[in-house]
Amino acid sequence: MSVRAERVVVVLGYSDDGEGVLHPVCAARLETAASIVSGADVVVLSGWARAGGARSEAELMAEAWHTPVADLVVDPDARTTVGNAVNALNDVLRVGAKEVLVVTSSWHAPRAKAAFRWLLRHTGVRVRSVSPPGASARASARELALWPLLPLQLWRAQRRSWAI
Repeated sequence: MSVRAERVVVVLGYSDDGEGVLHPVCAARLETAASIVSGADVVVLSGWARAGGARSEAELMAEAWHTPVADLVVDPDARTTVGNAVNALNDVLRVGAKEVLVVTSSWHAPRAKAAFRWLLRHTGVRVRSVSPPGASARASARELALWPLLPLQLWRAQRRSWAI
């Protein structure tokens, strides 16, 4: 039986630098997601392991997840925001979702939404975001430095998908 869902909630990981524990930023994102999902949603937990042999952010989030949903997808391979979006795209299309809700920090949300919107631009799927409380001036400055990379990352992601 295939799962159908109106909404896919994508929780973006945040690195623990290989310590093998859920980083407080990632835990806040996970808690926010758990507070807003319904049993009809598909949830995608996305994030890699920065250190070899360590558990991925996605696996750490899955271990901490206890809220019932229609389907819980663990994506331990995404290494970038665009990678998160590319990998989640298959799940969004597989379940026939009409909306993607990206759960990430407020300083990261604009770039994450831009990536998801670009990749879903011809599908009619709506993209929104929600963030836990809190801000970081350092992280916001880092985000400004990463914005110029977004077009290249999206172009590379599309080239890879065309080759498949």
